[in-house]
Order: sequence, then structure tokens, then C-alpha cells
Amino acid sequence: MTDPQIVLTERVQQALAHAFGAEHADADPLIRPSQFADFQANVAMSLAKRLRRAPREVAEAIRAELSDFPGTVEVSGPGFLNITLDDGWIAAEAQRMLDDPRLGVGTVTPTQTVVIDYSAPNAAKEMHVGHLRTTIVGDALARLHEHVGNTVIRQNHLGDWGTPFGMLIEHLLDIGEEAAVEQLEAGQGTEFYQAARAKFDGDEAFKQRARVRVTTLQSGDPDTLRLWHVFMDATVRYFNKVYSLLGVTLTDADIAGESMYNPMLERTCADLEASGTAELSEGALCVFPPGFTGSDDKPLPLIIRKSDGGYGYATTDMAAIRYRVHDLKAGRILYVVGADQALHFRMVFAAAQQAGWLPDEVSAEHVQIGMMLGKDGRRFKTRSGESVKLTDLLDEAIERATAAIADRGYDAATQAEIARAVGMGAVKYADLSVSHDSEYVFDFDRMLGFTGNTGPYMQYATARIRSIFRKADMEPAEAQGAITPGEPAERALSLHLLGFGELVAQVAAQSEPHRLCAFLFETASLFSTFYEQCPVLRTDVAPEVRASRLALCALTLRTLETGLDLLGVPVPERM
Repeated sequence: MTDPQIVLTERVQQALAHAFGAEHADADPLIRPSQFADFQANVAMSLAKRLRRAPREVAEAIRAELSDFPGTVEVSGPGFLNITLDDGWIAAEAQRMLDDPRLGVGTVTPTQTVVIDYSAPNAAKEMHVGHLRTTIVGDALARLHEHVGNTVIRQNHLGDWGTPFGMLIEHLLDIGEEAAVEQLEAGQGTEFYQAARAKFDGDEAFKQRARVRVTTLQSGDPDTLRLWHVFMDATVRYFNKVYSLLGVTLTDADIAGESMYNPMLERTCADLEASGTAELSEGALCVFPPGFTGSDDKPLPLIIRKSDGGYGYATTDMAAIRYRVHDLKAGRILYVVGADQALHFRMVFAAAQQAGWLPDEVSAEHVQIGMMLGKDGRRFKTRSGESVKLTDLLDEAIERATAAIADRGYDAATQAEIARAVGMGAVKYADLSVSHDSEYVFDFDRMLGFTGNTGPYMQYATARIRSIFRKADMEPAEAQGAITPGEPAERALSLHLLGFGELVAQVAAQSEPHRLCAFLFETASLFSTFYEQCPVLRTDVAPEVRASRLALCALTLRTLETGLDLLGVPVPERM
């Protein structure tokens, strides 16, 4: 099966070449859905000026070249081409989609190794809502790229190294390993950090011990490294609880924290200096990527080594980009990180290109993540101004989902299972349904609603289709009747579903999961209209019509479930 817009684009471009010459074959046909037909092509309006002919005359010439088209093509107004596809063509393509295990989603050629840097919480503190979007969006992109055939390497770039670990390890020793592990596994990393910080600021002896501990950590002292591992292992077990609750695919094997790059930093600086990419400026080793200037119009430095000999984020990111290109063989690197880091990543990418570490054939992209806002339009925080703990937010989502389905008569175990799926689905879908670089308001009442473009609405759409098959006493996979859309609602749903394969490919290529959400919401809306207008199981429905409509239900269900799975949104059997 083929996306109708792709078919039309190819056919209209062929018509352009035949009518006006091969030099016009690559013109964009400007095909859009239309309220007057299935699609409208507006290319005649844009091409007329180049050809110095009237738009309607150009449109008529294109129409004449589409005489064998599977449908009708009419010219309207000043030169619009209204295109209506043949019902038989739609039926045949929908049938092919039903028979295809991949629902028309092809694999990309050539495939790439795509490295995706996402989530990246700071091990010195617990996960908060600021990590939610990077985790959810990054995981959806990983799922999408794997589905279209790319090799995906997940990279969880934990903040797990640096000067704070001196005081954290000393505090761990003070309270005892067992107590520290219990606190960290319980997700009380912020409280642990705050207690260590208070001692560091108020106890000179503790401060000296912490500074010495940093030195022994960085020098590789075995006992200090053992304590660091105790701290990190407990922290990672907490992170994994959050990932499990969210249904995120990150594992321990994907951890590539700052500590991993620590042995590479000295060489990173030496190689940049030796190649002339970096130079000393006021005692610091800096790269001055061309085109970056400060408010004083002076070149803006990317500091690779501080004047005191210390390293920063830029050092680690330069080491990471070289490792990902040289060792992981990345063809594309996606950094799913907050939008406020945009300048930093532009400079890192420019410096890596300058050093020859990021060749032209490798794409490095900052997938910018917008801020989560509260209902007051400000950064989402607690009433006391603290960052909201991610586990608190997720627990509240499940509690609210439990209340929303409390009157549906499920036993306790089933209710708990559904509530978890609905709560997590609501949080994840609300995030993914807006453009990743946009700010959005976190509103439980809206995201847990069963109407509109929400996770629960999408989940309910799949549950409603499954209920049809339960009433029919058959499995969706058994619906193999010939799809023959006779009613307008059947036709509209069938035509829309044909765009799924190309849409998934575009979403992966352009890092735009919100477009997949929009497609799925339109699918659910069109199915709702179909469900209201086209009886499926009613006794007066002819057997062949019933079989066709059951097959269309099955195709819709598979499309919704596949799309939601690519987004990482769970789909309960019942709602």
C-alpha cells in the first residue's frame, strides 16, 4: 500500500514533466487534503508565473496528462486541481495494508546507526519533572528509529562524576553505607545531597575531607571507587524504578555517564591543542568556533579546560561526540536536551566540525525540549518553589486515574493495572502531543480527560474496538474480510489510514512525535464517526458488509496500537 499523497505527488510530477518539460518534474505539486475532494494540488498557481501562462491554463494541461489516473481530476477556480481517488483503489490499498504485518511502514534505505542521548538525570540529585520530557521524547524517538530499521544506540549521559561526589561519598561514610543505600534507593537523592551540602558549608573539617575525597576519586583510589559504586548502584536502581513505571526502554547497558569519558578528557584537550583547534586564552584552553560572538562582539569561547586545570561540560561533550562518531560509528546523533542548552550545543557541534571530529556525513542535532509550565504559566514547581519530584507526579497520575475508573466495576488487580496504564499514558501522551520544542502547561484535569486529544481518549478508542470483537466472539486477527468502503465514513477512515506508513517515516526523520499523535487522534476521531454511522454487528447488516466493517475495525485497531506503542504509550485491553 502507498500513501495517497505520495502517489499523487509522483503522478502530478510526471504530468508536469510531460506537459512542460523535464526541468519542471521536481516542482512541489503542493498537494493538500481538501474539503471539496480528497486532495487539492495547487502547483498550477505557483508554476504559472514561471511559465508565463494563466494558472487555469496550466492546470488544464496537467489534468490532461492525468487521464489514466485512478480517480477524477477537476480544475476549479483560478487553477486548483481537485483530485478524488477511485473507491476501488482505496479498497485495494486498504486490503493490502490489512495484509501487511508492518501496516505499510517500510524500512529506510540506507539504514543508519542513530545514537540518541536522552534522559540524563544527575546522580547527585533525584529525578524531577525536568527529566520527564527528555526521557519521554527520547524514548519515543528510539522506538521510532528502531521500527524503521535503523540501529539505535541509547546513551543515558548521567551526571555521575565531579566535585560534588567528594562530599556525597563523605556523607555516605558518615551515615553508613546501609542507611545511604536505603535513602538513595527510595528516591531521596535530593535530601541526601542537601544534607551533604549543609555539612560542606558549615563544617570546615567535613569540607576538607570532601576535597581530599575528590582527589582520591579522580586518581582512581580503589576504596573511593568502591564507595562511588555503592552510591551509583543505589541511585541507578532508583532511576530504573522510574523508567519501569514510565515504560521507558533504557537499561543499565545504556548508561554512558560523565565518568565514562573522564579518562578521555586529557587526550581530548591535548589533541585539540595539538591540531590548532584550541588555544590558550587567559590561562584557559578554548575553541573559538567561527560565527559565535558575545555581547561585546568579541569571539565567544568554548572552554575546554579551565584556567585552574579543571574540565567542564564542553570537555565531556567534545569527548563524547568523538567517541560516538569514531567508536560507535554514528551516522546521526540526537541530543534530546532542554532548549536552554541550544547555544552550548551549537558551539560544540561547530567545534567538533572544526576539529574534524564531526564529518559532513554525520548529522548531530539538538532535539530541543521546551519547558514544562504550571497552570500559572511559570516553571512547574511545588508551592514552596521546589522542583517537583518525578515519582510524586507519576504517583499522583495513577491515583487520579484510579479515581477516574473507580465506578467501572473492575476487581482490585484489574483496576490497578488499568489505572497505571491510563495514568502513565496520560502523562506521556500529553507531553508527546505537543511539539517537543514548545513549552506546555502540565494540567492533570486536561490530560486525564476522556475527550479531546488525550492519552485516555486514545486508549479508550482501542478498548472500544476490542469490545466490538468481544461481542462478535472473535479475535481482531480473524477479521480477514474484503474491505469495501461503501459509506462516506468508511471511505474517509480507510483513506486516512493509508497515510500511516509514510507518516511514521517522516516522524522518525524529522524528530516530530507530535505529528504521530495528531495522526492517531484523527484516526480515533474518524473511527468514532464510522462507529456512529456504520453499524458493524447489527442483525440487519449484510454478511459481506459486516465482514468488511470488522476488517476495517481490525485495521484501525492495529494502526492505533502500533502508533501508540511507537510513542511508548501503554494500551490496556479494557477501560
